Amino acid sequence: MNSLGWSILFKMGCICSRETVTINNVKYHVREMIDGGGFSTIYLVEHFETKKKYALKKIICHGLEDQKTALQEVEYHNLLKHPNILPCLDHILTDKGADPVLHSVTVVYMLLPFYRNGTVDKDLKIREKIDQHMSPMDVMNLFIQVCESIKVFHNFRPTPLAHRDIKPSNILLAPDNTPVVMDLGSTAPAIVFIKNSSEAQKLQDYASTRCTITYRAPELFNVEVNSTIDQRTDIWSLGCLLYALCFYKSPFDYIHEKGDSVALAVVSGRITFPENSSYPESFHNLILSMLKLNPEERPFIDEVKTKANAILTELESSYVTC
Repeated sequence: MNSLGWSILFKMGCICSRETVTINNVKYHVREMIDGGGFSTIYLVEHFETKKKYALKKIICHGLEDQKTALQEVEYHNLLKHPNILPCLDHILTDKGADPVLHSVTVVYMLLPFYRNGTVDKDLKIREKIDQHMSPMDVMNLFIQVCESIKVFHNFRPTPLAHRDIKPSNILLAPDNTPVVMDLGSTAPAIVFIKNSSEAQKLQDYASTRCTITYRAPELFNVEVNSTIDQRTDIWSLGCLLYALCFYKSPFDYIHEKGDSVALAVVSGRITFPENSSYPESFHNLILSMLKLNPEERPFIDEVKTKANAILTELESSYVTC
C-alpha cells in the first residue's frame, strides 16, 4: 500500500472529533474515541460519502522498533484470514516530524471494521450487573469459535504463532454474536527457545507489558533459562477465558481486584469454582485441563477443540431429549 492521497489534521498529537482522515483518497470523519491503552488509541470514524462506520487504530511509534512492531501487527492481520479474526482494511504510516509535541515519532493508522455490540468483556459486565449467566450452549458455541481462530495462529506455517493476549476485551461480538478476535499487537512466533538469562529477561519484560496479567501463563511470569515457550501460553489464556465466560471474570481477576498478588495466585495452582455453579462438571474439567501449571501437561488447541465439541454435542443431545 502506498501513501498517495494521505492527509490528516493533528492537534497536539491527538485526533479530535472535528477532524477528518483521508487514506488513499478515501475521506473519513473522526467521531469519537472508543478506547485507549498504553500502546494505541481506537477512534470511531465515518466514511465521508457512505456514512459507514469504521474503527481507526492509532499507534504512536517512539522509534524504529515500535514502528516495526506496529507494521508487523498489520502484516499479521493480512496473513491470518479467518471469519473469527478481525481484518485490517487499510493502513498508513505517517511522519509526525511536523508536530511540535511528537517531533521525533511516527504513527501507524489501521482502518478496521466497527462492531456496534462491542466486546465480550462489555457483555460480561452487563451480565454480571443483572446476574444473568450465559447458557452452557452459548458459552461453548462462543468458546469453540474462538478456538477456531486461535487454531489459525497455532497452525500457521512456516512458524506457528501465538496471540499472547487472549481475553474478553480482545474479542468483539458481530451483530449475530459471532466472536471476532482482535488486537494482534502481542502476536509473535509461538515457539521460543530460551538459551540464556538475557533472552529470559527480554521475554519476561515483553510479557509484563504485552500480556494481560490475569490471563498470562505462569511460564511468562518467571521465564527460565534453558526452557521452551510454545503455543500453550495461549491455552492457559483460553482456560481463563472459558472461566470468564461462565463466571464473568478470570479466576485471577478476583485476586487482582482484592489487591493480592496475581503471580503468587497463578503459581499456587489452585483454581476454585463458585459453589452455585450451574455449569456441568465437563466445563470445570476442561478449564482445569487448560490451567495446568506445567505447560507440558496442557493440551494443544486441536485437543481443546475436540473436547469442547464433545461437550457441545452432549449439551445438544440433552436439549433434544428434553
